[in-house]
Amino acid sequence: MKFQLFVLVTFVCILQRNHAARILAVIPFRVDSHFPIFERLLKGLAARGHQVVAVSHYPQKFPVANYTDISIVGSLPDTKDNITFDLLRYMNSGFFANFFLKYATSSCESVYKHPNIQKLLSAEIKFDLIINEVWGSDCFLGLVHKLQVPHIGIISSVSYPWSNDRIGNPDNPAYIPNFFVPYSDKMSFPQRILNLLYNEGIKWLYYYLSELPMQRLANQYFGDVPLLSEIARNTSLLLVNSYFSLHHPRPTVPAFVEIAGLHIQEAKQLPQDIKTYIEESTHGVIYFSFGTMVRPDTMPPEILNAFLQAFYELPQRILWKCNTEALPELPDNVRCYTWLPQRDILNHPNVRVFITHGGMMGTQEAVYSGVPMLGIPLFADQILNIQNGVNKKIALKLDISSLTKEDLLQSLKSLINDPSYRKNSKELSVLFRDRPQSALDTAIFWTEYVIRHRGAPHLRSAVVELHWYQQLLLDVVAVLVLISSICCVIIYTILKKCFCAFIFRKQYVHLTKKNHIKKIK
Repeated sequence: MKFQLFVLVTFVCILQRNHAARILAVIPFRVDSHFPIFERLLKGLAARGHQVVAVSHYPQKFPVANYTDISIVGSLPDTKDNITFDLLRYMNSGFFANFFLKYATSSCESVYKHPNIQKLLSAEIKFDLIINEVWGSDCFLGLVHKLQVPHIGIISSVSYPWSNDRIGNPDNPAYIPNFFVPYSDKMSFPQRILNLLYNEGIKWLYYYLSELPMQRLANQYFGDVPLLSEIARNTSLLLVNSYFSLHHPRPTVPAFVEIAGLHIQEAKQLPQDIKTYIEESTHGVIYFSFGTMVRPDTMPPEILNAFLQAFYELPQRILWKCNTEALPELPDNVRCYTWLPQRDILNHPNVRVFITHGGMMGTQEAVYSGVPMLGIPLFADQILNIQNGVNKKIALKLDISSLTKEDLLQSLKSLINDPSYRKNSKELSVLFRDRPQSALDTAIFWTEYVIRHRGAPHLRSAVVELHWYQQLLLDVVAVLVLISSICCVIIYTILKKCFCAFIFRKQYVHLTKKNHIKKIK
């Protein structure tokens, strides 16, 4: 029996190895909160026996089986705890999409100069699949052309306006809100106008600020390559960090796969000091974090004082991700840590509210754990994420530029004392978790599906081959209008001639009768 089991296990291992693929993952942008999504998928694929080569700013600290790093550390500045409120004002002073696209494009140019990228581009390598991060620029689509292999795009947020066209995914602005506007799927007439203008305007902005510069960069490093937009339209699959129960139901093609919550892992035991601090709080705990990038100590003094004064009047304890040395004296009920295990803290039943900037990963962790949120969005999709929580009645929103102590106290007391917020949060948590497969299993299945079927071209919608006027049936409408116009002209001409003939005949008969009467007389 043992020998038979050994043979079976050996056979399965050999079979798995025979189906293992070489996967190149290119994650060129440096955003600490985004990488856990990509890392979870890549490690999951490596655990399945695939040979994964990851180009990123986040090499593994300890070796991982079947996982090889190509480090591009040093090509871009560190964003961790490095964004000040002065910089946020600069980012938001104009059109954020403009800043976003320009930053993404300049990041690509810097990454291309890294020695390890130069080695990668000059090496003779073979892969079965490329996984590209889809963000503000298509940095390495030229690699897809060079290696002639299928490629998958992965997005760390809801879908961008420029990402749907590459797989022919429906993107009707009448009920699908744009990434850059804080609307729900039930928009008013003025909102639908703005949503349409944003949707189309940002696509043009993307073309001029991202696609054209990236085309020149691709031609520089890969020689003459096809239009990047043409390469993008051969995308086999888009893995998107959204889910219909958390965001909005929308029509999708098979190549559009939602994987929101991919980065969320089972909660671990809390460090003893944090666990004790939470469990000994009679009135519960408020967890406060502005994420991995923004430094709370750089808040304007009046805003910082509003937080401190509000915390002083609350009976709850506050766990705050911040730098104690850079802050003034804190109230007795506030503890400050430079790093906190956010997922594990939010999972604790004694956490009553999460004060957040509205980052996608943090909001998903709060939803997963059923914790109400006080959202104070700062930039990018954070406004959309928090507004989504407000619409679902699991969050309240405050504006950082006009925030006061009274606003904070009123909002926090409402979230804590009104049981509907916690009830709604728990119900949404159940909906978000209830799936046929986990987000990781879903992402791995479809990635392997693309590998098994050599790019899975049967997933492609025919709409990607159509011009915009064909998609809108404008050519069909034009022909139908033309045919209808010709028919109308023909009918009009016939009727006109018939009418003229009838009048002529009537007049002729009348004149004939009149002449006949004259002859008789």
